[in-house]
Amino acid sequence: MKSLLNELEINSKDLDIYLIMGFTPLLLSVYYYFGYGSFLKANIPFFTENYYGDVYAYITQFAVFFVLMLVIPAIYLKFKMHGNFADYGLGAGNVKSGLKLLAICIPIILAVLYFGTDAPDVKSEYPLAKSLHQHREMIIWYHLAYVALYYVAWEFFFRGFLLFGLKDKFGVFNAILIQTVSSCLIHLGKPAGETIGAIFVGILFGIFAYRTRSIWYVFILHIIMGLSTDLYIIFIHGAK
Repeated sequence: MKSLLNELEINSKDLDIYLIMGFTPLLLSVYYYFGYGSFLKANIPFFTENYYGDVYAYITQFAVFFVLMLVIPAIYLKFKMHGNFADYGLGAGNVKSGLKLLAICIPIILAVLYFGTDAPDVKSEYPLAKSLHQHREMIIWYHLAYVALYYVAWEFFFRGFLLFGLKDKFGVFNAILIQTVSSCLIHLGKPAGETIGAIFVGILFGIFAYRTRSIWYVFILHIIMGLSTDLYIIFIHGAK
């Protein structure tokens, strides 16, 4: 057994790295199969019988994602790895670089998505809760949950926990690629342009997060992408 471990180059000092790498596909698989709003609506009567059930199903999806991709990793990081959250991108980082990044990227994102969200496949995908077209009074609550649960957890896990947690072992760019591959898996089944674009955006956002030493600037860019997609479709382009 010892010779096998040596041959596989397994080092007991890297146990945290192995667990991070191993639990990433497990957590993502649990989320994919049991956390999506479509699964919840198909298996829990509350979401099909309630007037706002469609919206509640996707808010619950965001909450599941928050538990799997933020609460569980954060507990492990704090109590097992004894890590400092600031070292994983949760601090303010390089504020000057971050603000410059936002000033450049936000107008580009808003312009590109204005035209991109008029595509039929995008309008058929978003918003996830299709009843928002009729129940616009729920838009603010839906998007508050989207931001506070889904996007916070997303950036903490991929651009924080994975990127900063793996960079010392694998190198910065390799860690950026690892978090890009992992995050891209969630886009499978989405419109082709979004899935392919997630590869390039994942790499860019990884570089931005490392350059600014913070997840919060890419977090702002990410929520602008997500919210503007929904709002353009609901208020400007209309449903499919």
